Amino acid sequence: MASAKRVAVLQRLLILLGACCGRISGSLAGPLPLVIWHGMGDSCCNPMSMGYIKELVEKKIPGIYVLSLEIGRSLIEDMENSFFLDVNDQVAFVCDKLANDPKLQGGYNAMGFSQGGQFLRAVVQRCPSPPMVNLISVGGQHQGVYGFPRCPGESSHLCDWIRKMLDIGAYTKAVQQRLVQAQYWHDPLKEEEYRKHSLFLADINQERCINETYKINLMSLKKFVMVRFLNDTMVDPPASEWFGYYRSGQAKETVPLNETALYKEDRLGLKEMDQGGQLEFLGAEGDHLQFSKEWFYENILPFLQ
Repeated sequence: MASAKRVAVLQRLLILLGACCGRISGSLAGPLPLVIWHGMGDSCCNPMSMGYIKELVEKKIPGIYVLSLEIGRSLIEDMENSFFLDVNDQVAFVCDKLANDPKLQGGYNAMGFSQGGQFLRAVVQRCPSPPMVNLISVGGQHQGVYGFPRCPGESSHLCDWIRKMLDIGAYTKAVQQRLVQAQYWHDPLKEEEYRKHSLFLADINQERCINETYKINLMSLKKFVMVRFLNDTMVDPPASEWFGYYRSGQAKETVPLNETALYKEDRLGLKEMDQGGQLEFLGAEGDHLQFSKEWFYENILPFLQ
């Protein structure tokens, strides 16, 4: 056991050293690159969303390389995959893409919007090379969701269908394999069923067993920044954006991260990261993904420079 612990500590030190070297390399060669992952019903290059964010960053950080992830061979396929392509396949695709991008080998920052936040967390937990330095989750649902009060307007018909499928049985094999949102559906009234059948979230949140590599890799981050929208009407519950969730066994009272079993048992290293100042909790006054250019520059840009 002692030997295993020494190996784990050594692995962590090597990862931290790699991230450190990546930051040095990035500072000498220019600004550290940024990888962006969009949310449900969006695409990599929509000029009103990810294209706009890319432009904001490039204006303030001249010469920065910004990779906005396209999951598929076209913008339409990218949008459709945000609903229907197994999240584990998406993460594997992104890991391969990052590993083969020569501009990212010295390290990079990552920023995920809505479900893209928890997907990028899976990337850092599963794929430490190239090293992710800072992870910024903008409205990501890290403890999952238990409802879809509303969805992006252009995808309303898909959202109606998703609700029906989740009502039929979120944890059936057919729904889990065919619906992205089912893979981070976290029913607080059926915790055992969730832990047993969730194909994605239960794994990256260490609900079934402890994968020490996941923990070591997440703890290698310099900063893990979580943005919660304080007037969010889309994410249920909004506390999930700060890694909180419903108290188990009911769906009314929520508890913050530091009162969850995940934190107390430190299955992901979040307690140690919190105590070490690696976690940042930011609040934005607007509804889901609604923020001003000024708020973005004041609150997010410092983590990218």
